[in-house]
Amino acid sequence: MRTAVAIVLAMLPIAASTLSATEIPQGERRSGYSFMTPETQAIQNDDTANPGMLWVLDGDALWKKKTGATDKSCADCHDDASISMKGVAARYPAFDRATGHPVNLEQRVNLCRTTHQQATPLAYESRELLALTAVIAAQSRGTAIDAGSDPQLEPFVAKGRALFMLRQGQLNLACANCHDDHWDKHLAGSAITQAQPTGYPLYRLEWQSLGSLQRRLRSCMIGMRAQPFDYGAPELVDLELYLMSRARGMPMESPAVRP
Repeated sequence: MRTAVAIVLAMLPIAASTLSATEIPQGERRSGYSFMTPETQAIQNDDTANPGMLWVLDGDALWKKKTGATDKSCADCHDDASISMKGVAARYPAFDRATGHPVNLEQRVNLCRTTHQQATPLAYESRELLALTAVIAAQSRGTAIDAGSDPQLEPFVAKGRALFMLRQGQLNLACANCHDDHWDKHLAGSAITQAQPTGYPLYRLEWQSLGSLQRRLRSCMIGMRAQPFDYGAPELVDLELYLMSRARGMPMESPAVRP
């Protein structure tokens, strides 16, 4: 699949050397939801049909489960997630004072595990970590994204933007060449969206699973025939931060459903 995408990208009737990214005006921003077919939208709209809700249910159980050397659950510190976590995911990645760098939601969950529960961190894309981030993100559905508003994050937002504009891989393409310049077009029959990260973690029909924003970013890099950054790498967190910051004001919709 990734090889096929790379070949189709290489056949775009535009020379890579002539591509120039132009950021999307605020008034033209659109969620990936608006690019989906009515059938896919219907799956997301109905919580009883949305497969991502299975991870939310798992996350709710894990939220209340005691673990680690301290034998504490998330609920022991944060009580009811539907109250304490409302709006939280809309602010991530957020600045972490201890490290002086932004951390994403997955990293925050693991920091809480290692620091307060004295438990082992969960692996990226593991069922447990996806479930916990899903239940947290689901509490922010409908909440306006506010990531990147902290002045301490400005240099990291700038780094993420630079990476979004950077040509990379054997195809010599930047993220912006597709998602800023050609978001109203199609690639191999699929809509090219604006890469607005309003629904993560989300259920992707292609994956038959829930996945994080970093999984999607790595997949795009592989499609460009570039070497993807490791999960949790500062570059990927900065890129997440930039994408979330440029979606500021758009409503959260996790767990979203995409093709």
